[in-house]
Amino acid sequence: MTATLHPAPSLVVAPAPSEITVCPVDRLIPGRGVAALLPDGRQVAVYLLDDGEVHALCNIDPVARAAVMSRGLVGDRSGVPAVISPIGKQAYALSDGHSLDDPTHGLSVFPARVGRDGAVIVSTEPAVRHPRATAA
Repeated sequence: MTATLHPAPSLVVAPAPSEITVCPVDRLIPGRGVAALLPDGRQVAVYLLDDGEVHALCNIDPVARAAVMSRGLVGDRSGVPAVISPIGKQAYALSDGHSLDDPTHGLSVFPARVGRDGAVIVSTEPAVRHPRATAA
């Protein structure tokens, strides 16, 4: 009689939130944005601030409906770090994506960080999703 071997059942582990590596942080210019493509085709705009913080928001301008937020000006408005749309000049808070001009608009915010190897890492799922933000 021969024994039949069956493979051991595999363990099911809940996946951690997906992340992508965008680029080395030293490739970013403080105060300027870059666009990155997520695996599902959505776009995020990634910004490096003067203090070394990185932020990622939806790249689609919620008013103009164009993929231009990575081209926006980065600064602050009344002490709130913000990015300003290059088309309509609306300002959005980098921390939570809310519009500083019109409360009916906002940008989805994706968690971003610099890894130990110096790479910018962005989550593929937003931490903050605004109701009017349909692109991301």
